[in-house]
Amino acid sequence: MVVGAFPIGKLLYLGVKQISRPISHQVKRAAKNTYNWLQMLTKMRTMGAKGKIEAPRMTEETAVELGAELLGEFVVYGIASASLLYEYVRSSRREQQRQESQEDDMQNLTNRVKQLELKLDAKSVELRELNERLLERNSQIKK
Repeated sequence: MVVGAFPIGKLLYLGVKQISRPISHQVKRAAKNTYNWLQMLTKMRTMGAKGKIEAPRMTEETAVELGAELLGEFVVYGIASASLLYEYVRSSRREQQRQESQEDDMQNLTNRVKQLELKLDAKSVELRELNERLLERNSQIKK
């Protein structure tokens, strides 16, 4: 009975995805206090403002919603990046193993060809000797 390869990569990806949800929720709670300040700081810096920046307060519900959205995107991006990196490393290793296997096969074939060349040379020498003996015998018989 042949069983297909178990999709361990997909299972790990699903596990990481499931684990990332509670982490994302905790980070969302922590972000509700800092999101508004960070957003205003970024806007003011891009507009060229310097010094102390005072921003109007954002409602807690809006801050939580925007922070949750931002952090959720970061989590998804992080998981996707980690998955891509894992797949890249795995395929690189597989390609390296395939390359090493091909090099080993080529080396084995080269060694085998050299052995056969040596045997061919030895048989050629043996054949020449037999031909010389045959010629000597033919010449002795003719005399």
